[in-house]
Amino acid sequence: MSAGQDLVDRLLIQLAPLHVRARAMFGGHCIYCDDKVVALVCDEQVFVKPAASTSEWHGRLESASPYPGAKPCLVASDTLLQDRRRLRALVQATADALPKPK
Repeated sequence: MSAGQDLVDRLLIQLAPLHVRARAMFGGHCIYCDDKVVALVCDEQVFVKPAASTSEWHGRLESASPYPGAKPCLVASDTLLQDRRRLRALVQATADALPKPK
């Protein structure tokens, strides 16, 4: 897995003003929103964790594993990555559905 810093930087810009940050790990990057891991950036793709509150997105986005053995995630399409409003809505809904970190 590898993730270009350019993609991560563009993603963080698109997600502003949400409380987001990225951290390099596993050869890719984890994207945090409200201190919760909401997405992974691997192999130049953005994988958003699925959640019950994001079920409306499940039929519209492809599902794939970010790396072998990982649970399937929603793959953010290029169109979604360019639509700030929809992208922020998906990431915030995912963060809201996840438990608070310990």
